[in-house]
Amino acid sequence: MVLSDIHGKADSLQKALEIYKKEGFERLFLLGDVMYHGPRNPLPDGYEPPSVADLLNPFAGQITAVRGNCDSEVDQMLIDFPILADFALYQEGNLTYHLSHGHLGEERIGKANKGEIRLSGHTHIPLWEEKEGVFYGNPGSLSLPKGGFPPSYGVLEAGKLTVINLNNGEVIL
Repeated sequence: MVLSDIHGKADSLQKALEIYKKEGFERLFLLGDVMYHGPRNPLPDGYEPPSVADLLNPFAGQITAVRGNCDSEVDQMLIDFPILADFALYQEGNLTYHLSHGHLGEERIGKANKGEIRLSGHTHIPLWEEKEGVFYGNPGSLSLPKGGFPPSYGVLEAGKLTVINLNNGEVIL
């Protein structure tokens, strides 16, 4: 399961984690902006950063997370998994997933390689596209969706990202 831009919204995260358990997912990718809403965003309903930490900590051994532009060093005091890396690589068989929040350019996180799957958040807009042999995906946002999209999450299977509406389970893309 791929989540991004939770922005401290505990009720949406709880709903996503119930799906995570029910579906039997094995790995949770967090693409940044986990705890706080940031100065440009409205305060989401259900905004409870400490509860977000409490909900995620039991899954610490299953989480690969990266830092978003709204995440900070103080967040690490509440959570039991590392969250401060600008990017992470995850290898599964012959697939390489490159995780970042999306607010840093390729000059900071490295140029993409053909066949690589680049996952990021930041825009709050779902995406799954291929450009020059590189696949780019964005699961959208759990708490502050943009572009007319509903709250959403992603599911990775065999190197393909499916984005799903958190509220009704319908496939968005």
